[in-house]
Amino acid sequence: MPTALILGASRGIGLEFARQYLAAGWTVYGTHRGEDDRIRLRDLGAQTLRLDVQRTEDIAGIAWQLDGERIDVAVVNAGVYGPRTSSIQQPPTDEQFDLVMRTNVLAAMRLLPILAPLLAPAQGTLAFVSSRMGSIAEAGASYGMLYRVSKAAVNMVAKLAHADYGPVGIRVLALHPGWVRTDMGGPNADVAVEDSIAGMRAVIADRAAHPGGQFLDWRGQALAW
Repeated sequence: MPTALILGASRGIGLEFARQYLAAGWTVYGTHRGEDDRIRLRDLGAQTLRLDVQRTEDIAGIAWQLDGERIDVAVVNAGVYGPRTSSIQQPPTDEQFDLVMRTNVLAAMRLLPILAPLLAPAQGTLAFVSSRMGSIAEAGASYGMLYRVSKAAVNMVAKLAHADYGPVGIRVLALHPGWVRTDMGGPNADVAVEDSIAGMRAVIADRAAHPGGQFLDWRGQALAW
């Protein structure tokens, strides 16, 4: 039975990843911060792990809790948008910058040496949930600047992970889920969360069509870095 680790599984995209992998018969580990989130994941059938990605001791704890596990797919989904008003004209405060960059970027960097030994035995896939807003080539406006900068940095983390881990068989992808109807995306977003995750799961499953080191959307279309 294959195993998935969903980092940031409490709600939205992460919760739907957990739900769909469980429905497909996978063993699923899902991380959470609050007790209500733990109960929700437990009731779905997931193995629950407490993880606040801003706490180094929580990240270290994931390593010993999963010691000896063989992970086929790890999805790094934990993230925050930050101030909607962030732009060239309205740069973030120190507190806003620290929250977004520590959650979206520093956590991803700190998780890499924890996840690699879990993925290597299965030559598994490490998928970073990124965003088209992190594409430098496609940047055309500064709204959401802090989020954009954080996702551009996440894409670099993914590329570096591919460079280091690709040679040992770990496949690394950066994935754009689309503009998804979640708490973050809002009710007017144009992609249902079920469709987004089904699409990303299909991309993750097809190693031949989607080798490591790529930035892809939920339909498998290549995006410019």
